[in-house]
Amino acid sequence: QLTLVESGGELVQPGGSLRLSCVVSGFTLDYYHIGWFRQAPGKEREGVSCIGRSGSTNYADSVKGRFTISRDNAKNTVYLQMNSLKPEDTAVYYCAALRSSCYVPPGPLDSWGQGTQVTVSS
Repeated sequence: QLTLVESGGELVQPGGSLRLSCVVSGFTLDYYHIGWFRQAPGKEREGVSCIGRSGSTNYADSVKGRFTISRDNAKNTVYLQMNSLKPEDTAVYYCAALRSSCYVPPGPLDSWGQGTQVTVSS
């Protein structure tokens, strides 16, 4: 059974940093692409970043230069380092194990974590 557990979200001031973690079990990281997504109240879910099976990465334009995705295969963990946080980064952040690609919208066979709340506010 595939499970993903996010952690690291909290209240932070604008300009601050957070590191989110996504611990996976039931599979190894070289078998799935892992994406980070977020959903703010009243808004649709959006892709933030993704790391492919090969280790290639991509980012939404809104976070390029501020966020960095990485993984530790030994710990079965994917990280999202978030710097220079802005109030508009406030959202619930989810990680997902993607079967197809980092460039295809998630589908019904993909697996999700429960999410972690990030709030950027002074």
